[in-house]
Amino acid sequence: MTIRERLRPIGKRDALLVRLLQLLMIAILVTGFWFGSLGIVVNASLGLLVSQLPALFRRRYGFTMNVGLVLWITVPMVLHALGTVPLPGLGFLTPYQAVWWWDHLTHAFSSSLVAGVGYATARALDIHTDAVNFPPKFLFVYLLIFMMAFGVIWELYEFYVTIAAQLLGIPGILTQYGLEDTVLDLTYDLLGALLVSVLGTAYLTDVSNQLADLFGT
Repeated sequence: MTIRERLRPIGKRDALLVRLLQLLMIAILVTGFWFGSLGIVVNASLGLLVSQLPALFRRRYGFTMNVGLVLWITVPMVLHALGTVPLPGLGFLTPYQAVWWWDHLTHAFSSSLVAGVGYATARALDIHTDAVNFPPKFLFVYLLIFMMAFGVIWELYEFYVTIAAQLLGIPGILTQYGLEDTVLDLTYDLLGALLVSVLGTAYLTDVSNQLADLFGT
């Protein structure tokens, strides 16, 4: 029995939650247009796009995910988009500005998602071809290195986008809070990779098998 089959009994509930979260992102997108905020519009649009990828892959490649995994993809997108919206309960500051742990939470979720993609792809290659062999210990180290490298690249991207916005005198899409924040971000990136390295076999095996089948087509 696959992971997807074992999770099917809670699928309808999770599917409803995914739809509600996507509606929330649409509301955030409308809010961004209402306030003329480029940052909100871009982040909400990207979140909606990413949350639609599982459905796109299913239609185009026959690649299916259980709804729990789709929820895993959607939650970080919602948290990030919501984090850019000024909220009245926070004195019209954004959650990123007013809630000290919001940035750490989004980094942990997002990094686990990126690490999940890295893990599933590596396992798919391992299944697809005899030319490579990735034992569990190698995958563990690979995930940590992969996630830290991605985290460093993201922090550099975030830094240069912030600098470019300041030089051009336009609102920033991303915000860089300094060296201490960067170190904390990388720490939570590492936490996300550790979670995937521990739980990947249990929850991503079916995804890896489907990827391996696609590699063979």
